Amino acid sequence: MTRYPAEVDVAIVGSGPAGATYARILTEQAPDAVIAMFEVGPTVSDPPGAHVKNIGDPEERARAQLRSEGPAAHDDGDRVGGIVKTAQRRARPGTYLLETGYQVDGEDGLPVAAMSSNVGGMSAHWTGACPRPNDSERIGFLDEAGVLDDLLAEGERLLGVTTDAFDSSPHAPLVRGRLAAAADDGRDAHAKVQRMPLAVHRRDDGRLVWSGSDVVLGDETRGNADFTLFDESLVTRVLTEDGRAVGVAVTDRRSGESHEVRARFVVVAADALRTPQLLWASGIRPDALGQYLNDQAQIVFAVRIRDFAPAEGGDGAAATGLSEYSGVTWVPFTDEAPFHGQVMQLDASPVKLADDDPAAPGSIVGLGLFCAKDLQASDRVEFSADAVDGYGMPAPTVHYRLTPRDHEVIDRAKAEIVRLGKAIGEPLDERPFMMPLGASLHYQGTTRMGETDDGKSVCSPDSEVWGTPGLFVAGNGVIPTATACNPTLTSVALAVQGARHIARALASV
Repeated sequence: MTRYPAEVDVAIVGSGPAGATYARILTEQAPDAVIAMFEVGPTVSDPPGAHVKNIGDPEERARAQLRSEGPAAHDDGDRVGGIVKTAQRRARPGTYLLETGYQVDGEDGLPVAAMSSNVGGMSAHWTGACPRPNDSERIGFLDEAGVLDDLLAEGERLLGVTTDAFDSSPHAPLVRGRLAAAADDGRDAHAKVQRMPLAVHRRDDGRLVWSGSDVVLGDETRGNADFTLFDESLVTRVLTEDGRAVGVAVTDRRSGESHEVRARFVVVAADALRTPQLLWASGIRPDALGQYLNDQAQIVFAVRIRDFAPAEGGDGAAATGLSEYSGVTWVPFTDEAPFHGQVMQLDASPVKLADDDPAAPGSIVGLGLFCAKDLQASDRVEFSADAVDGYGMPAPTVHYRLTPRDHEVIDRAKAEIVRLGKAIGEPLDERPFMMPLGASLHYQGTTRMGETDDGKSVCSPDSEVWGTPGLFVAGNGVIPTATACNPTLTSVALAVQGARHIARALASV
C-alpha cells in the first residue's frame, strides 16, 4: 500500500524555509486545504526540520549532519561535508558538493557549490542571519506596490527573528562601537552598523535555540491534520495537462516505487539548483530558466581585539553551547559600499579562520564581506538530456564568470575588510582571503521573479511560473536582484506572497 495520497490541494516539493512558509501560511489562511510536502532527504532532527545546532550531543549532531549529505553520504575518515576532493573543495558539515559540472574550462565556475538533503534543507545547518535587503538589493516592483516591507515583517515572524539574542555578549558593544566609528559616516540610520537580526531565541534556561524549518512550520502546521510531510521522497516530475500543473510524480526512496499525486497547486521549493532541475526534467522550460545564477563572493579576515580584557564570570558556553563574547554584528550593504558585512566570534562563524587564543578566549573575531554579483544571463545552470546525478535526475552544469565589475568590487571589499578589521584590533594576517566561489551557499536567480513575462524571468510577482498556471516556485532562486545580504529572509517573504495568492484562489472555489 502506498504511503502517498492520491490527491491533495497543494503539493510542496522541498522542506526548507520557503516550502515551510507555504505550508504555514496555507494552514493559517486556508485551513481546509489538504497539503502534502515531499522531501528527498531523511528526517535528521526532532522536531522535523530543527536546526542541528540544537542537538546537544556532539555525536548525535554529527550523525544528523552526515545523513544530510546527499545520495553518496559517507565517512572515509577525512570527511568535511559529503564530498572531499581537494583542500580547495571542501563542503561544510551537513552539505555536499556537486561531483561534476561545477566548472567549465575557461570559466570561474562555482567550485564549492553545495546542497543539503534532509528535512529542513539548509536551514538545519545555516548561521541564521536574517538582514533586510537595502538599496538596489530590494525588489523595485514590490517596493513600488508598497508590499515588500510587509512581506519582510511576516518573514521575520515566521523565522522567529530577534536582535537581542547576544545582548549579554560582553564584547559586542566594543566591537560594534569600533565598527560604527569606522563605517557609519554618511550612512542613513537604517544602514548604520547594528546588531545582526538572527533567527534565534533564548530559552528561559539561557540556552540559544536556532530556527530551522520547524520554527517556520510551527505548532500550527504540525497540528494540522490535513498536512503531511513525506521524507525520503524524490519528486521526479511536475505533472501537467493542457499546460496547467496538476500534480507530481514521486518515487519512494525506501521502496523504489513511483506514484502520481494529483494536486490543484504545485509549489517547487527545492533550492536554486534543484528547482530549475525539476522544471527542466518536467519539460517546463521558460527562456530564463536556470539563467542569472548568482553567488556572493565572500572575503574573510580575522583580528585579535585590541586592548582585550577577559570577561568576568565566564562566557556562558555551558548554558548556550556557544562561547558568547563578541556577538554578531551587521554592516549593511549600500550601493556606495556594495558588500554586506558580518562580524562574529569564531565559534559562531561557519568558516574556520583561525584557532582561538587559549590564553584569551574570545579575543579573536572573524569578519566576512559578501559581494553583490554583476548579473548576467550567461551565468546559468544547464541540465543534461543524458547524464544524471546521484538521484537519477538530469545532471547540472554550471556556467559562471566573474566580470571586470565583479573583480573591482572584490578588490574594494578586500581593502575595506582590512580597514574594518584594523578598526577592531590587530590582524592575524595582513592579507584577506577570498573563499572559493560558491562558499556563500547563497545561490539565487535561477527561477527569478519578474514584473512581466519578458523572457528574463521565470515567475510572476506571486511566484507563479509564466505559462504554467498552478505551478509556483520558491526559495532563493526566485530573488531577482543582485544581493550581498543573506537571502533567506527575502526568499521567505516572497514565499508569503505566493502562499497568500494560493490561499485566495482556494477560498474562491
